[in-house]
Amino acid sequence: MGKPTGFLEFPKKDREYAPVEERVQGNDEFLIPLTEEELNNQSARCMDCGTPFCHSKCPLSNNIPDWNDLVYRGQWEKACKVLHSTNNFPEITGRVCPSPCQEGCTLNIDRMSVSIRTIECAIVDKGWEQGWIKPQIADKRTEKQVAIVGAGPAGLACAQQLARAGHDVVVYEKSSQMGGLARFGIPDFKLNKGLIDRRVSQMKAEGVKFHPNTNIGVDFPAAKLLDKYDAVVLTAGAEKPRDLPVAGRDLKGVHFAMEFLTQHNKRVGGEKIAEEEILATDKNVVVIGGGDTGSDCIGVSVRQGAASITQLEIMPKPPEYQEGVWPEWPNKLRTSSSHEEGCERMWSVATKSFEGKDGKITAVNAVNVEWSQDENGNWNMSEVAGSEFQIKADLVTLAMGFVHPVHEGMIEELGVDLDRSGHVNANMEDFGTSIPKVFAAGDMRRGQSLIVWAIREGRKAAHAVDKFLMGESELPQ
Repeated sequence: MGKPTGFLEFPKKDREYAPVEERVQGNDEFLIPLTEEELNNQSARCMDCGTPFCHSKCPLSNNIPDWNDLVYRGQWEKACKVLHSTNNFPEITGRVCPSPCQEGCTLNIDRMSVSIRTIECAIVDKGWEQGWIKPQIADKRTEKQVAIVGAGPAGLACAQQLARAGHDVVVYEKSSQMGGLARFGIPDFKLNKGLIDRRVSQMKAEGVKFHPNTNIGVDFPAAKLLDKYDAVVLTAGAEKPRDLPVAGRDLKGVHFAMEFLTQHNKRVGGEKIAEEEILATDKNVVVIGGGDTGSDCIGVSVRQGAASITQLEIMPKPPEYQEGVWPEWPNKLRTSSSHEEGCERMWSVATKSFEGKDGKITAVNAVNVEWSQDENGNWNMSEVAGSEFQIKADLVTLAMGFVHPVHEGMIEELGVDLDRSGHVNANMEDFGTSIPKVFAAGDMRRGQSLIVWAIREGRKAAHAVDKFLMGESELPQ
């Protein structure tokens, strides 16, 4: 490493947030970048640890020690090339990835990991600023045609890799714009959508063609794809949300989180809202679900001017930090920037029913629960007697994750085999489905997961498709 003693000399420093009172006034990103000197010092903290667990814990197998060393030496352009050798969209992962690499960092034994995600983001942002990131246009064309269904991170990564291999790639997307949940699920204050547009422009220059507003299996027959293309890759995500079938679920004001977030993102992006608008303005908001999607609902509700925000989580409150599990992912209390902006968080709470008046939600009926482990290690939930309570609510967002892809339409028409969880059945070696020349990758195949896993699956699927078409492949995975 450039400075073997750097981790002893420089304390950890990471990006900070703009003050709450400033950032909640708009929908812009609010992370404050480190200076180049600070980045030099932070990259110097990457120690000569022998076994880089950060590398193995990253789903993309990013060469983290290499580009840390290059940043320390001031070789930013080379660092940018190394970063892009494993990751098509580091400006996205550098902003919204939960960073399992940092949890696996050797310095995280003392909870002082290298600020990997911050350095990653700085490298790619500098790459764009300096003009180092350009379209990579294939020298030769194969005349093979590939259709990709779904323009989320998995589909986009797969499309870009296949286009660089010389194939003619067409991406079909049911929404008005590309990006999937990265565009319509993640708020702009976490991920500016201009970053996605910039990548799409790069991909267009590389030869990728895009067809928005095209819902395969609904307004365009899936069978036509099989007739027209040499290979078809399904990357439409796991979009079937987990519902909460309790009394009052049909009351007006109870919505899936993605309905709420998608509307907000479209509104911020200047798109018209065709359906009845869902707004948190002056409302008592209850968010059911304690993950990232629930956190995003909180941040959006704050910016829309909610009267109050309460987040309910059925699981117990995690410890401040789970000791003794490094380099694995720890169970710990994760407080997001949105939580800091104002909400009440409640753990070990189950929703019993919704109450309403004149067809509109007015309250959530809930109960405290306890968790216990049986002799086989299984966790069981039980209600605490007499702990029932009620929360005033004018808007409820259900942010409890996704169960599997939407089966109606494309999947049913194609008739691809599904696994026991309802995802498209394909392995992680050749990504082939039960239908010849049809492949699947991303959340549609593996289930709800991280953006970094979606990019990895898109890249690996591209390698498999290229090998299927050409007999061999030199595409990196």
